[in-house]
Amino acid sequence: MSESKAFHLKIDDDSIAWLAIDVPGEKMNTLQSAFASEMQEVFVELTQSKSQVKGLIIHSLKPDNFIAGADVRMLDSCTSAKEAQALATQGQQMFQQLSDLPFPVVAAIHGPCLGGGLELALACDYRVCSDDDKTRLGLPEVMLGLLPGSGGTQRLPRLIGLLASLDLILTGKQLRAAKAKALGVVDACVPNSVLLDVAKRFVSDKNKKRSKAKLTTKEMLISRTQLGRKFVFQQASKKTEQKTRGNYPAAKAILEVIQYGLEKGMKAGLQLEAERFGELVMTSESKALRSIFFATTEMKKENGTDAEPRKVERVGVLGGGLMGAGISHVSASKANVPVRIKDVSNDGVLNALKYNYGLFEKQRKRRILTSAQVQHEMMKLSGGTDFTTFNLADVVIEAVFEDLALKQSMVSDIESHAKPTTIFATNTSSLPIHQIAERAARPENVVGLHYFSPVEKMPLVEVIPHATTSDETISTVVSLARKQGKTPIVVKDKAGFYVNRILAPYMNESAQVLMAGVPIEEIDTALLNAGFPVGPITLLDEVGIDIGAKIMPILVKELGPRFQGPDVFDKLLNDNRKGRKSGKGFYVYKGSKNKEVDKSVYKLLNIKPESHLSESDISLRCLLPMLNEAVRCLDEGIIHNSRDGDIGAIFGIGFPPFLGGPFRYMDHIGLPKLVEMMNQHVEKYGDRFAPCDGLLTRAGMGETFYP
Repeated sequence: MSESKAFHLKIDDDSIAWLAIDVPGEKMNTLQSAFASEMQEVFVELTQSKSQVKGLIIHSLKPDNFIAGADVRMLDSCTSAKEAQALATQGQQMFQQLSDLPFPVVAAIHGPCLGGGLELALACDYRVCSDDDKTRLGLPEVMLGLLPGSGGTQRLPRLIGLLASLDLILTGKQLRAAKAKALGVVDACVPNSVLLDVAKRFVSDKNKKRSKAKLTTKEMLISRTQLGRKFVFQQASKKTEQKTRGNYPAAKAILEVIQYGLEKGMKAGLQLEAERFGELVMTSESKALRSIFFATTEMKKENGTDAEPRKVERVGVLGGGLMGAGISHVSASKANVPVRIKDVSNDGVLNALKYNYGLFEKQRKRRILTSAQVQHEMMKLSGGTDFTTFNLADVVIEAVFEDLALKQSMVSDIESHAKPTTIFATNTSSLPIHQIAERAARPENVVGLHYFSPVEKMPLVEVIPHATTSDETISTVVSLARKQGKTPIVVKDKAGFYVNRILAPYMNESAQVLMAGVPIEEIDTALLNAGFPVGPITLLDEVGIDIGAKIMPILVKELGPRFQGPDVFDKLLNDNRKGRKSGKGFYVYKGSKNKEVDKSVYKLLNIKPESHLSESDISLRCLLPMLNEAVRCLDEGIIHNSRDGDIGAIFGIGFPPFLGGPFRYMDHIGLPKLVEMMNQHVEKYGDRFAPCDGLLTRAGMGETFYP
């Protein structure tokens, strides 16, 4: 077997051809344009032997993946849409040749089968997959600002129907094996131990009929007629526009290409698919989304220091509130370690356990877990009001109130009840870590681990060492956070850390815009349309006005008067407006879904609401102070590099992913132009918009944040 090849063909004694995929030197199989010549050799050999070959089985020699997709790196070397289009056409032709083979072709899938991997499988006659939890099937190209470019937009709708395929291609969601079988994406779902035997049966059984997707009545009624299809595309287009707000061109292109192919035929559909793929590769949106993909891939290899992380076999959690419950959940379910929760009351522990049970129960209802698996997951969690078993914990994560004395007393409690090597990680959003570690006997074991709410959903964690935190402590918590399913960034121990520090000026400016009389819903809509997941006024209600009131003075004290926002907190809190948790803030809340602007807020804050700013004016006013602060954070070493700053902003506060993060966005605007925009805002609104030294210097020297 040639070591340097990715594809290896052999024909067995039963005249079945086996095509094994094993990309040399890579953990994952990915498809690369360089493999086209290898595949041509395979096709030549198969054509020459076609009289004696009964069928072909495609499988992977990697222990835990089939094909994780096309190698995204090759897109970055494309200099024109035509070049990228040629790559798509090459993939389409290769898979068409596979589809045209004169004998049955079976894909035997174990592990991820995504993007180009699934497109290859769709070109086969049958697909058999393992029922292993590692097995996932999907077309996630939309997440990279692209569409499936090797036939996916044409083959999937023809296989499983229009409604199900739109849902998959527009969201990029990944299917577990059982769901893929139910939708008709695969023909069989079997234990991995018999995967290849079952694949062989599909080749040998001449009467084997390809299993048809069980189309829903809705699908049968709607998408089988031209009028019905037209209705589906109109509705999908409306829904997509609502969700993407026109910021993601790939979604629009996906709808166009699928519709065109169903109306004009497969050949015309493939031609347009390749064209649109080429155009999308060159868009700034796709380049930004691909940069996020590369950044997160790179970050998985880093531990924040060169020290080897210690193994974490048990975790303790202090505090059974919302944060403590979420932290215990990701530790048990994702990091797969036993967790002991301590709270001052049994009710607190029960609430945390109930919260976990609710999350597992949701997964059971969606058939991700069985009842037995829910029980198994819950067995990893225990709790009480004392320090029982805390002497076994490798890491204790503290999630109690933002009170310095309380947190310091927690450190000494753990030092007296746990092992000398136990790491104390504090989930604080505003208190400096060095102050929490001030009275510690073993300050080298104390580190900040700042999660975002809700913990089970938010992907970011800020790891905050203070001056004497040991390298081993840092690498151990970075490794643990990653096992919890998080993307960790290591940031410096200074007020606000990184995420809250860049968020504060953005929130302050949205309050300034409000005090200038711009209606609440106009501010929120402007930032939603700019690509944020929620508007700033809604965000303040969600976080809690009382929390904002607590954090802002700390930032003013530590970082200076530029963090001083308009005086709204006291007036709101005196009127018992804490935000969603108290039923009213800027909005009034009726049930979990309904909210409307509480117009009495205007009178309370002495505002006369009137529209006088455009959407782009509003969003730019809120964004500029955030960009300025991000540059200060980079220059003060709060973050290690621009990449961490971009990922922190996207994963921590939902900075629009299609802009690639604050630093990529500034490069895209051009720093001289950005400085000019800030100076114009200084003239209109005051000195808080003055560009920082780091921006002025880079703009003057023609530098960028990324080479």
